[in-house]
Amino acid sequence: MHRCYLNERTENLYLQIMHLMVCPIFYYVKSVISPWMLLVSKAELGFLPHVFHTVPGSASFGMSVFNLGNAIMGSGILGLAYAMANTGIAMFVILLVAVAIFSLYSVHLLLKTANEGGSLVYEQLGYKAFGIPGKLAASCSITMQNFGGTTSNVNPANREPLFFINCFYPHGLCFVSGYLGYTSGFSLLCMVFFLIVVIYKKFQIPCPLPENFINITVNVSQLQVNTTDEECCKPKYFIFNSQTVYAVPILTFAFVCHPAILPMYEELKDRSRRKMQNVANVSFLGMFVMYLLAALFGYLTFNEAVEPELLHTYSKVYSFDVVLLIVRFAVLTAVTLTVPVVLFPIRTSVNQLLGASKEFNWPRHICITVALLVCVNILVIFVPTIRDIFGFIGASAAAMLIFILPSAFYIKLVKKESMKSIQKIGATLFLIVGFMVMICSMALIIADWIHNAGSSGEHTDGH
Repeated sequence: MHRCYLNERTENLYLQIMHLMVCPIFYYVKSVISPWMLLVSKAELGFLPHVFHTVPGSASFGMSVFNLGNAIMGSGILGLAYAMANTGIAMFVILLVAVAIFSLYSVHLLLKTANEGGSLVYEQLGYKAFGIPGKLAASCSITMQNFGGTTSNVNPANREPLFFINCFYPHGLCFVSGYLGYTSGFSLLCMVFFLIVVIYKKFQIPCPLPENFINITVNVSQLQVNTTDEECCKPKYFIFNSQTVYAVPILTFAFVCHPAILPMYEELKDRSRRKMQNVANVSFLGMFVMYLLAALFGYLTFNEAVEPELLHTYSKVYSFDVVLLIVRFAVLTAVTLTVPVVLFPIRTSVNQLLGASKEFNWPRHICITVALLVCVNILVIFVPTIRDIFGFIGASAAAMLIFILPSAFYIKLVKKESMKSIQKIGATLFLIVGFMVMICSMALIIADWIHNAGSSGEHTDGH
């Protein structure tokens, strides 16, 4: 089987240019046509109070678990092995457990606030709590999170040989309505397949990696393995380095799903706060297990050689492997299926800010869509690695949605509990922790960016 090779830098640049030119067309067609075919964008036409077409009381417990799991799962799973490689197994597990528990507690605060505040819309809770500033904070956080999610979903396509299939297939066939639909099942199935392959490849790829590990096409059993550095193959349990600062933002990015909680709560059959909390508990437990296994086996396969985007690490070992090509296509399909969905809340938020009182206008609708898609693709081209997307969005928007906003809304809107009650004290401490996570993570990430920029400058000057 012959394959045409280009210079790696030239090939990446070529794919990026084609990505910028071609993908927005399909994103645009999907974003414009789908609302008319399946009415998923009725909010933009003024018919529905929500971004998605929801049917109150129509979703069973099992379907809600299924869909919330799909809302949690995304491209964040690709960065977890990198997070473990820079924290160690024990530290990663501690952080993973902590973030999962904090996220569930945040869901508890959000559901209780929604009941007390009388609204199932995240932005509306912000408005009731703090007026226009609260609404803007919620809207901007959701927009940033979804924008980062869209960018991270598109990012893996830049490196993949199945790039054009990735553009044509999902966006031509992905017609979803709200959070319910067959794409949820297919997306989760793709991620389960990805996890199975990650576990399987752990027992195929040797450690340490062979010296000529790039673009290996022969059978693993035939490789000449470099045994001079077996120390790097021993798993480490506690690691602290300059990249450790990205671990918490990557985990918060992977677990954030809070804008989806309230619409799903409204759709839940025989709705109650306890029942929705149980839905969240089951969904988070399932994603916790998947995240832990993906991170563990990805890390054990490559150890210190793992990259921020796990799929790209595999491509350095095999230039052509049928199983890996299938799983890369599956993951790309899974994460790209979410792009048209997460685009709607971004566009709706922007549309509300620009002309909330105006009637639906096609030119404005088209301009906002195209502008957002161009910005996404420009970010994909110029952001050095997906790690920076995970880090920045995880430390800012995800921290706001998980820690800060739910606790602040709870403190402000739940009137029946005094500030001296255990519940309010817990929410206040949670709010403080949220600010600490956001400020510390952002400061350390920016410091790392500055350090890397200085190092790159010195390296360039030296040559």
